[in-house]
Amino acid sequence: MSKSPEPAEIAATSSSLTRQALETQAGLLRYALIAFAVSLPVYVWAAGHARNAAWMSLTFVIFAIAWGAFYAAVSWLKQPAAQHLAHRGRVQLLSGLLWAGATAQMAVFAAGAGPVGSTLLLAALAGGVMCVVFTASWLPSLLIVGPLAVAGPLIALFSRPEDHLLAELAWGGTALAFALALVVNRMLRKQFALAAEREALAADRADQADAARRLARSKSDLVATLSDEIRNGLTGVAHVLAAAAGRNGRSAPSREQLSAALDAANELLSVLNTTLDAEIAEAGRLSLEPQPLDVIAIARDMMLAARPAASAKGLEISLHVDPDLAAADGGAAIGDPGRVRQVLAALLGNAVRFTLRGRVEARVALAGPSRLAIEIADTGPGLTEAELDQAFQPFQRIVRTCAGTPGAGLGLTLARQLARLMDGELRAHSAPGVGSCFTLELPFDPAARAPSADVAGRPLGPTERRRLRVLISEDDGLTGAALRANLEQLGHQVVQASDGARALELTRACDFDLVVVGATAAPEGPQTMAAIRGLEGSAGRTPMVALIGGDPEEAAASLAAGASAILRKPFALPALARALADALAARPQPANDLQVA
Repeated sequence: MSKSPEPAEIAATSSSLTRQALETQAGLLRYALIAFAVSLPVYVWAAGHARNAAWMSLTFVIFAIAWGAFYAAVSWLKQPAAQHLAHRGRVQLLSGLLWAGATAQMAVFAAGAGPVGSTLLLAALAGGVMCVVFTASWLPSLLIVGPLAVAGPLIALFSRPEDHLLAELAWGGTALAFALALVVNRMLRKQFALAAEREALAADRADQADAARRLARSKSDLVATLSDEIRNGLTGVAHVLAAAAGRNGRSAPSREQLSAALDAANELLSVLNTTLDAEIAEAGRLSLEPQPLDVIAIARDMMLAARPAASAKGLEISLHVDPDLAAADGGAAIGDPGRVRQVLAALLGNAVRFTLRGRVEARVALAGPSRLAIEIADTGPGLTEAELDQAFQPFQRIVRTCAGTPGAGLGLTLARQLARLMDGELRAHSAPGVGSCFTLELPFDPAARAPSADVAGRPLGPTERRRLRVLISEDDGLTGAALRANLEQLGHQVVQASDGARALELTRACDFDLVVVGATAAPEGPQTMAAIRGLEGSAGRTPMVALIGGDPEEAAASLAAGASAILRKPFALPALARALADALAARPQPANDLQVA
């Protein structure tokens, strides 16, 4: 079954056909000028024998005006403004109407010319037929200009009794000329359609080649960046682990070495997370959950997180909230809380990292009735316009300011993508030697209310009030160990199942407060969750957290299987706590919740 063309494809094809028809007609205009110039002496010789020869001066004036306007139109078609098809079509149509008016005036003059009137009317009709010929390539011009150009001479011929036979012959010749012009127009349209198809195929091939070049360049940049970052990070961690294992007679690592290895591992995770999010966002598969959020609380939380690094460098760091915004009763920004935190973390991290002395300041204020702005300003080295443009390009780092600092060159690129996905915008201005200011702008709803949040920007959950019995089912040993360690760090009691079948048996036999199921191994993960949801009694209503790799399809499949919340890998402790709280808050209720007095 053939695919129906899209409206955009139909419009593009129609535009291409019109453009080619107008270009063909424009190519004939110079020959029209030559034809009318050569015919003029013959017409003047015949008009010299007319009884009303004095009127011939008016004919010359009109002819000169038409010729001059026509020449101006031909010159205008060489200008850039002629690329606009609508304007070009109107100009070429008016040019044809000028000659149609000239032939009509010639017919009026010839009607009163006496014995030479028949000759002059045939000459005028010949001029009208030339209009038909030169407008044949563009159908609207042919159907409008052609009939008007020949109408005057034909009407004048039929109005003269002595020219009745001549008028019939002229009518037949004119009809034949129209028929031939329509045939030529149809043939040209077929040629134009083939040319338009070739243009579309060439453009599609060029787009594919450009996309392939961009993909190859992106992969090359990705491999080059990650190879350096991964090699550096893992080398440091490997040295510390080797010392901890006592290999080659090495002593146990010091606290400083362990801290350096932890920093390297965290930096490596940050690079990998940013790279993964950037690639998913570029492919259009990044999932967001827009909702009312407390931007002031999130900004305060992010400033507190950045304060230790700023204090270590002797930087002053502060948050300023517009008094009108702080005193407002209601109203909230709209966005994905996690992604807003991610953008602010990138902006604050850059500000602290590249500022050697001075201050880092965050300002929150309304930028309009429906927009809220968060500005991150610093007194760092500043960037030129060219460097600022480069900073927003993927895998591009400013050598002057980034020397010796880790990173993939994707932080600002991803931050701008995330802002746009939330219907916001990320802008920046900077000056060398003065500093930089990055502004995150988000939609603001005066009628919305953000939920009261903790420092993580989410509602307080039951996980902060009591110890939970948690069952985890994860086939990856390293991920399972990390998950268990984080849960125990939160103070929960953990039972680990070896696979989905064992998790189902334990859920049926034991009373767990929550189950965490690894859903990256499709279809086993969703099948396990669906089987747990199918259990009878309270076991089937156990809150479940699906641990996924970040793919939107995995999240959709997990939610469809009965997951209460989603946790994306790799995860940090605050993200795990929020996922547990969300799952417990969304605990399924019994079908019949009877209250016993």
